[in-house]
Amino acid sequence: MANDTQAQAAFDQFVQLWTTGTTAGRRAPVLRRPDEVGLEYEDVTFPSMDGVPLEGWFMPADSDRLVIHNHFLPGNRYGYPGHLPEFGGLGGFEVSFLPEYKALHDAGYNILAYDIRNHGLSGQGNGGIAGIGLLEYRDVIGSLRYAATRPDTKDMTKVLLSVCLGADSTVVAWSKHPEEFAEIQAMVMLQPVSARPIVEEFVKAIGMPDGYDKFDKAVHERTGFHLAEQSPAEHVKAVTVPTLVAQVHDDSMTRPEDVQSIYDALPMADKELHWIRGTTRRFDGYNYFGEHPEIPIDWFNQHLK
Repeated sequence: MANDTQAQAAFDQFVQLWTTGTTAGRRAPVLRRPDEVGLEYEDVTFPSMDGVPLEGWFMPADSDRLVIHNHFLPGNRYGYPGHLPEFGGLGGFEVSFLPEYKALHDAGYNILAYDIRNHGLSGQGNGGIAGIGLLEYRDVIGSLRYAATRPDTKDMTKVLLSVCLGADSTVVAWSKHPEEFAEIQAMVMLQPVSARPIVEEFVKAIGMPDGYDKFDKAVHERTGFHLAEQSPAEHVKAVTVPTLVAQVHDDSMTRPEDVQSIYDALPMADKELHWIRGTTRRFDGYNYFGEHPEIPIDWFNQHLK
């Protein structure tokens, strides 16, 4: 248990992270590029639904299948440079999506990966605040519209791989604008998250008994949102395609019953919950598909027409 000064410092840092997606006031850099794993790629830019400019990569494959990748907070399309000292507070190790992209490409999937607003190299939106999906859903819709109108992808079969913030943003978009998802045939959600258990576990760990209410107040004052709003549990009821959910079971940052409840709320019969075992570190989950790419690949292959 931290002393009061240490607890307050940790509290303040986490509020900043939660409300802006930045660490020590810095966005995580896009530190690596697809050519490091032998992938050709094109730098692309396209607008979000509300006009925020989004930066991304298109990685072509010799196929008619497209994966759209939506990343986590506070990462970006590359992953997260947690091995660098200024970004080391969240696990202390690097997350890289590049091995995952390589495996998807080699399995016959084109890939569109981009930076959500206020992350990576994408533009600032909403004054730089994070909505944990309640604002970022517009970027998911922007990526869908880009894929639907780009000449070489518009006729492709499309699937989604959405991670944490990206997963929450995807299902908020689905509930608000289901018509935008008409071309999506399957989805993988990696570590969708509700605010309440994350914050409750955090304030318990730093020894701040009244911390949840203080955190909620701080988030509301900075963003206009309450923590209770920041959950995908209701929004997932709008999803209409076969969906696999994956989560670190013993994740020290949350509780398994939260992800179980999100999974249970998915309305379709064709769904699967994959528990990641052998670690308590949430960020290990973000590297998991790079180490076990057969899980999303098999799911997509089974459900594409």
